Amino acid sequence: MSSYQGGRGGRGRGGGGGRQYDNQGRGGGQYDNQGRGGANSNWRGPPSHHAGAGGQGAGYAGRGSRGQYQNPNPRAQYPHPRGPQGSYMGSSPGGRGPQQMYAQPGCGTQYQYPDLNPRPPQQPGWVQRGHSPQTIRAVSSQYHAPIQQQQETHRPYIGTVPDLHQANQPRPSAPISQAIAVCGGVATQEQGEAGLEGKMSEVTLQQEMPLPPVSTKAYKFPRRPGKGTRGQKVFVRANHFLVQLPGNALHHYDVTIKPLVTSRGTNRAVMRALVNAYQHSNLDGRLPVYDGRKSLYTAGPLPFESQRFEVTLSDEDRRERGFTVEIKHVGSADVSHLEMFLAGLQPDAPQDAIQALDIVLREKPSSSNAIVPVGRSFFSDSFGRYKLGEGLESWPGFYQSLRPTQMGLSLNVDISSTAFLESVMVTEFVAKLVGKDLNNIHLTDADILKIRKNLKGVKVEVTHRGNMRRKYRISGLTALPTRDLTFPCDEQGTMKKVVDYFREVYSHNIRYVKLPCLDVGNNSRKPNYLPMEVCKIVKGQRYRKKLNENQTTNMLKATCQKPVDREKSILNTVRDNKYKEDIFVTEFGLTISDQPTMIEARLLPPPLLKYNDTGAEQECTPRFGSWNMKDKKLVNGGQVNFWYCISFSPQVGGNDAGRFCKLLGDMCRVSGMEFAANPILPPVSAQRDRLEEVLKSRYQEAVSALSHLRKLPDLLIVILPNNNGNLYSDLKRICETDIDLVTQCCLTKNVMKANPQFLANVALKINVKVGGRNTVLADAIRRRVPIVSRKPTIIFGADVTHPPPGEDTNPSIAAVVASVDWPEIATYAGTFRPQAHRQEIISQLGEMVKEHLRSFRRKTNLEPQQIIFYRDGVSEGQFQQVLQHEITAIKTACKQLSDSYSPTITFIVVQKRHHTRLFPTDNRFADRSGNVLPGTVVDTKICHPTEFDFFLNSHAGIQGTSRPAHYHVLWDDNEFNVDELQQLTYNLCYTYARCTRSVSIVPPAYYAHQIAFRARSYLDSGSDSGSFAPGSARSGEASSTVKQLPALKDNVKKVMFYC
Repeated sequence: MSSYQGGRGGRGRGGGGGRQYDNQGRGGGQYDNQGRGGANSNWRGPPSHHAGAGGQGAGYAGRGSRGQYQNPNPRAQYPHPRGPQGSYMGSSPGGRGPQQMYAQPGCGTQYQYPDLNPRPPQQPGWVQRGHSPQTIRAVSSQYHAPIQQQQETHRPYIGTVPDLHQANQPRPSAPISQAIAVCGGVATQEQGEAGLEGKMSEVTLQQEMPLPPVSTKAYKFPRRPGKGTRGQKVFVRANHFLVQLPGNALHHYDVTIKPLVTSRGTNRAVMRALVNAYQHSNLDGRLPVYDGRKSLYTAGPLPFESQRFEVTLSDEDRRERGFTVEIKHVGSADVSHLEMFLAGLQPDAPQDAIQALDIVLREKPSSSNAIVPVGRSFFSDSFGRYKLGEGLESWPGFYQSLRPTQMGLSLNVDISSTAFLESVMVTEFVAKLVGKDLNNIHLTDADILKIRKNLKGVKVEVTHRGNMRRKYRISGLTALPTRDLTFPCDEQGTMKKVVDYFREVYSHNIRYVKLPCLDVGNNSRKPNYLPMEVCKIVKGQRYRKKLNENQTTNMLKATCQKPVDREKSILNTVRDNKYKEDIFVTEFGLTISDQPTMIEARLLPPPLLKYNDTGAEQECTPRFGSWNMKDKKLVNGGQVNFWYCISFSPQVGGNDAGRFCKLLGDMCRVSGMEFAANPILPPVSAQRDRLEEVLKSRYQEAVSALSHLRKLPDLLIVILPNNNGNLYSDLKRICETDIDLVTQCCLTKNVMKANPQFLANVALKINVKVGGRNTVLADAIRRRVPIVSRKPTIIFGADVTHPPPGEDTNPSIAAVVASVDWPEIATYAGTFRPQAHRQEIISQLGEMVKEHLRSFRRKTNLEPQQIIFYRDGVSEGQFQQVLQHEITAIKTACKQLSDSYSPTITFIVVQKRHHTRLFPTDNRFADRSGNVLPGTVVDTKICHPTEFDFFLNSHAGIQGTSRPAHYHVLWDDNEFNVDELQQLTYNLCYTYARCTRSVSIVPPAYYAHQIAFRARSYLDSGSDSGSFAPGSARSGEASSTVKQLPALKDNVKKVMFYC
């Protein structure tokens, strides 16, 4: 037996005897965050840090012989491999504690943390000060980690592990997250002196310290350099709900179901049948959770390593189907690794544990027949329905996802909606889709194409066979109408009409004989025809294709909620989900708070904006994220000396177009531009089906009219119908990739009104399209912009857009923009490339970066010394892959320009597709829409446990609930501090060229998004004309696998044509 007496000690972060866990209900422990005395206290530090154990706690016993660590708390038993005989008993309070056993890197200011993989004292590479491997003397700093050079390593982490838990938030009950999360404290002088009362002594290591897994990341993301301090402190609520972790490991089993089933729903039904039949026998009373594919988890071990089960299911037609299910033990998901990660002591998030716990929370809603799971969201028409038009309806639902955060594990809950097919007869769906009366219908080829596109893959059930509601999946439509359709009805090949067959066999007279039949066969069988009127669309089928403009408008109406209403809906959802009564949550020992997280946020000040000195107001401070152009002149007004106008709208003739252009020209001049009063050609009206012919002929007329001046047209103003289909896409492709002319398009409804606000916004767009600048940051002129003003800086934005579902041949499109006007940072050149279908990595990033670096040098006669790269469109699961490839591409591009050229790089991912929402707690810090104010920034509690990220609400909400942008720093050679990067990012959001409002994401990322969609419109126009960009296939791929895009013309790509 070994006895430790607790002494006066200090309040240092230390502690823990026993085996592997702290004394907070888990017996024993290597880390005790309370310095609690006799029971578990092994650490006692030198004068300046970690004063060891202290006389608060009575001892807790642990039995090493059986590997059980007992504690009065009933959840304190943790089986482990057989340990050495021994008992660690604490004496009564007031005794003297031992010296500190050893110091772990990252737990005190005197230790350097060269990487994120702490190693034990006996591991090679550490300098041990003490004696034998089993006996260590606590001297001075005990262990010093030598700094090891690593490839592509950021600055080593030096200093304390941040105090990740907040005072006003309950801590998770998990032992390690309690015990380790506070190990960054530094003892005061008084505490150090108290710690000196313990004599230098030797401590025998009875057990090895549990190690976090070695990091598998190719690149290590920079750790958070601290918390921001700039701005006014405000309190907000977030839709994150604290989760307290279970104490036991989660056991993982592999599931194989034969015959193979592709439907998750069927797999779940099979597993439900298995659990109902075997839970209290073969499963030993366990209640497992299942992901619908291959993974099954239990809260404790099943009484077998591998076992097969026979399961029988009955379908709606009472047909029985047998399945063989094999369940095989794979391993366990160690919750302690998750606790260490949350505490900042493990580099990689243990995705196996997070995934397992996520499945636990998904099990109940996924098991309900009334709920349709889609990703991490769950929808039901019992929550309500909203008609979207053309046979679609919106179903509300909720989203939930577990998130590792600074406060521990949290459950992010939000409201969501998505489109479903109406469960109606196919004939009714078709009538809504094409907008025609089926009683006297004539379907055009376009109608047939639309019907086929919308019905392919849809599941239907037949209604002409009474209770036998067999289901089929539509593979296509017949080429002939039902009245002319025949099929072989016997082995001799006798042909029979479909209408006759249904009348004779089912006594059903087909009514809509002009409609085609549905083909529900497949390639392995002969066609199987069903008339539309005997088929009903099966309920609960999500519509995966792109919504049209009218449907999108209706969806926004259905989902738009004021912040106060959305927060109320979220809280109601959490209460309705009744996590405390969820048998699966209870089985796995999870506890979920029903209160949202209260956060101390900060309100950043808006930047001062600079306008031209010729205006009455030369500088402007925005209020609540917006301002106007009254009494202001554009900081750099562009020149439009030669322009002309074409109207493709039947409602706007040449004279009306001329009057509108005069008003627009007046507004441009008032705003500070040089805009010629008269066009070089009179405005004309033209037919939309002659688009390309008219565009090219009028351009040639304009060039001829300017030939004596040796000038070219500056601008084409185009008036379009309100519903113009592909007309806009075709026009942009022709003018930007063929003619070499920037255009400004205006819809008929806006031309008719021509209100001053609309004209002012159009003037802003025209100005940047002809090379002007609307406004710049006043601090940029004075060289006081955080980060950027120090030295020549180029700011990049990048995004990749993917084709919508169903378009399997179209490429993804990568777009990259970069600033060209340091130090103002207001003008961005753009470029794009096609790449492999749905590929997220930008395959030709290096070439695009070189193109922008050359443009920067041409414009400024400088080489940028630092690069700030905002990357949009990347999910967390792609962080490593994107960083590994794209950082390498950027560095390689710089080296290819010059061997000695090596600018510092900061790489930041911008995310908008997340479900975190912030709600004000005080109306003084809310805007008129009820949202948090622009400039609200959060970098605590709900952010990553250790990495450099923050949420920034940079815009004013107009309607609905604002979504803050999430910024995550993946690479930081520049070693920016938190306040600088947050303020720079916020300031840039006021430089968006198209409006006098701050925007929701940083403008370079916004511009990249716009360029990518502009390039996609070139594909959507359906023309192969124009010159083509080089292939973007990766090495080893044939360039022919990627559909190419027409290249921008030289004059167009010099300006912000995409605005």
